[in-house]
Amino acid sequence: MTAASTPPQGVIGRWNAIPLYLRIVIALVLGVIAGLLLGERAKVLEIPSHVILQLLGALAPPLILVAVTHVLMTSEIRGKQAARLFFLLVLNTCVAIAIGLTVANVMQPGTWVEVQAEPVAEEGAEDGPNPLAMLIENVPKSILGPLAGRQNIIGVILIAVAFGIAMRGVKSREIATVRDLVEVAYDTLLVVLHWIIQLVPIGVFAIVAKVVGVEGFGKFYAMGAFVLAVCIALFLQAVWYMLRIQYFSWARPMDVLRGVRDALVMAFSTDSSTATMPVTYACLTEKVGVREESASMGALVGANFNNDGTALYEAMAALFVAQLLGMELSLSQQLIIVFTSIIASVGAAGIPEAGIVTMTLVFTAVDLPTEQIPILLTVDWFLDRCRTTINVLGDVNVSCILDGRTKPEASG
Repeated sequence: MTAASTPPQGVIGRWNAIPLYLRIVIALVLGVIAGLLLGERAKVLEIPSHVILQLLGALAPPLILVAVTHVLMTSEIRGKQAARLFFLLVLNTCVAIAIGLTVANVMQPGTWVEVQAEPVAEEGAEDGPNPLAMLIENVPKSILGPLAGRQNIIGVILIAVAFGIAMRGVKSREIATVRDLVEVAYDTLLVVLHWIIQLVPIGVFAIVAKVVGVEGFGKFYAMGAFVLAVCIALFLQAVWYMLRIQYFSWARPMDVLRGVRDALVMAFSTDSSTATMPVTYACLTEKVGVREESASMGALVGANFNNDGTALYEAMAALFVAQLLGMELSLSQQLIIVFTSIIASVGAAGIPEAGIVTMTLVFTAVDLPTEQIPILLTVDWFLDRCRTTINVLGDVNVSCILDGRTKPEASG
């Protein structure tokens, strides 16, 4: 409680007090400067981004496992409304991914600029062991990896230290039920996730400096095309929501947008659908006039599963990187992206930048190099806000449709 009123201490405290998106922008600018100054020597800076990505990849599977388990255990869903809710969530997510893949295939944003493919280092090319490579190798690629197969003692120690410190905050919580156990695991994973997210600006600085120094600005020109493509796709998803409200609920689309604008602005500014949930619920019940049960099902329960903007973005990101590298993804690979994006979007916690974690799964599913993810982080601070806004608008859409075509009578 008192921490909120106490100003952050030291340089690190003041740095962490800056909003994450601003830190990423600062890291981007510093990375460009460092790349121009260092030139080819900036290649060594890709090592921090490799380490951060490996940590994010290690956290992705347990985060999705515990997040989905937690949602299914804690959500109050039953009866016909539950079946309708499930259908609407799956439909909206599938439409979002279809829109994203269609826009990415039509616009081909990854081909707008010629980008030189990165040379693949040959094994054994270096003389003797590389200490930096050995350090990266000891960073866990999965949480359980160091405990099985070829044991990695350093990896085990790193995991033990991280989770030992994270669990100090929950060590006095009683665990009387299985639900308590899952919630403690979930809270602990989120603490570790927040720590890794604090490192994201370092990863952005490192990869931007390396790209500018070694490859020039080609990839960043391509990022402009990617941002445009994603914004167009998100806009089309919003049009889908409005058409569904127009024809399948009593509410009128423009009235709904006016009624929930506070929630949409908060979603964009806070970059968190979880933080926006209470505002979304209040806007739906008080300003739009949706029944409390419908607002609760769509804005509170559905919000845990309904991450259409995230699913759309991750599918487009995978296709964009494939185009950037000159890789042709077959129809079956794109269907794998659809399936993985749906699962990953459910596991994406409603907190800023969590989609970065789950994106590693989408890339891995179709053998895309996860080393390319940091280049997306240069614009992710903006696109994450856009897709979070669409996620919240999706919750609004579901609530209105669940409320039916008959307007509730005004009380009093």
